[in-house]
Amino acid sequence: MRVDTDTTVGTLSTRVDIALRGVRMDAPVRRAAGAGPSDDGHVLVDGANAALPRNPDSPYRLHDGRIFLGECDTGLSLQVVARPRFYDLTTADGVRYEQIARLHGADVLATTVVQTCIRYVEEQRCRFCAIEESLRSGATIAAKTPAQLAEVAQAAVALDGIRQMVMTTGTTAGPDRGARYLVRCVRVVLEAVPGLPIQVQIEPPADVTVLSDLRQRA
Repeated sequence: MRVDTDTTVGTLSTRVDIALRGVRMDAPVRRAAGAGPSDDGHVLVDGANAALPRNPDSPYRLHDGRIFLGECDTGLSLQVVARPRFYDLTTADGVRYEQIARLHGADVLATTVVQTCIRYVEEQRCRFCAIEESLRSGATIAAKTPAQLAEVAQAAVALDGIRQMVMTTGTTAGPDRGARYLVRCVRVVLEAVPGLPIQVQIEPPADVTVLSDLRQRA
């Protein structure tokens, strides 16, 4: 039996329900902690990147590349993102590539350049954020150098077909909020991987002129 998802409402309703209730599946690429949604499996739903909760109690299950609700085919395909090959590498100074940058979805390389934040105190903390928890668990390092980021980006593009990169950062105490360091990181990465699209996310700096530098680099 197949669930009718031909209408926009039906499709949207099913997708929202899956996002909330998750899917019974194994997903080798996932996040255990970090600055955004955690413990979700990285998958492709009908070919589009998505992160879905891995929920053993979900009524939805993965079967033969499709999402089923009980015995009913929802009409949605699901492909689990494979563990990337660059995760098996380490830098010359012994840092695992996975601690420097992570795969998001099937083709996005993501990193938090500075893994600490001046806002990470109870009265200021963003409620969704666990930026320093992954540092405490040993999943990452406190600050990534431009050279490390360039090395990992180059390998991820060559080995796993990465098509874009996202750089975030915890807010630093300086008036630029960490933006000038990101300018350096973007510059070195693009020297190693020319033309790689890079998205940058920061707290708006007091000196907004640095945003022009970021725009020119990224």
